[in-house]
Amino acid sequence: MQVLITGATGFVGRWVVRELLARGHLVRALVRAGSEGKLEKGPGLEVVRGDVLKPADVRAAAMGCEGVIHLVGIIREFPRRGITFERLHVEATKHAVEAALEAGARRYLQMSALGARPEPADPYHVTNYRADQYVMASPLAWTIFRPSVIYGPEDQSFNFFASQIRRFPVFPVIGDGLYRLQPVPVWTVAQAFALALTLPHTEGRLYEVGGPEPLTFNDIIDIIAKTLGRRVVRLHQPVSLVRLAAWLLGRFAWFPVTPGQIRMLLEGNTCDPTPFYRDFGLKPMELTEGLRRYLPSRS
Repeated sequence: MQVLITGATGFVGRWVVRELLARGHLVRALVRAGSEGKLEKGPGLEVVRGDVLKPADVRAAAMGCEGVIHLVGIIREFPRRGITFERLHVEATKHAVEAALEAGARRYLQMSALGARPEPADPYHVTNYRADQYVMASPLAWTIFRPSVIYGPEDQSFNFFASQIRRFPVFPVIGDGLYRLQPVPVWTVAQAFALALTLPHTEGRLYEVGGPEPLTFNDIIDIIAKTLGRRVVRLHQPVSLVRLAAWLLGRFAWFPVTPGQIRMLLEGNTCDPTPFYRDFGLKPMELTEGLRRYLPSRS
């Protein structure tokens, strides 16, 4: 199948591209000029320069494609640079859906986020929800994935935690660390996207995606440290202090968190992934096993 992918140069996108090529699909990747080098060149991959915020670019890229996989999303905004949840979640999705319809694509797959819901909620969740609603209202044969935290080689969260644990004996934790997440490995997510293209029973379905069980943030840090063969002391930071720092500095790219990210972290991010694993025939993977696949125990 000829498949268009938006967001192909991102962390998840690169894994989805590799999975599709391995299964014999032809991949057309819509990428911003200058980011082509992030993709591994190989047979079956066509790179097209363009911008998901320009409808004409997306329509041109989708022509001749039987499937469209829309992966574009952001975790924080930079309004002065035009990087907002409204533009990158809602507007970009509308462009992808309209391009898929014009191209006559028979399959459309969307990356959303676990916790997506209408107001009152964080703008990140609200805009993902609105994007999902637009997809579901279309006549496309759609499938939507709402994953919890995705981890793996080159992710921006768990690898950062690992680097800190390697360097320092103390790890700062926001609040009590008892909020729960359900990390899922990136290769599982990539497999699901590739499989969905040819599984009719997944059409018109929205899947919540997570690991086999919820883990507290404390558990996650301890598991990463154990995998690395390190000992770490968790230093719990007052939530009010971290919120103040994020309010003052969150607009700067170098500061690691925004007020919105703190709110969502403390809220937790869990689900029942049973339908996901059942319908795709995939096996849930414990975090310890997943980390051992790519984190060296000594470094």
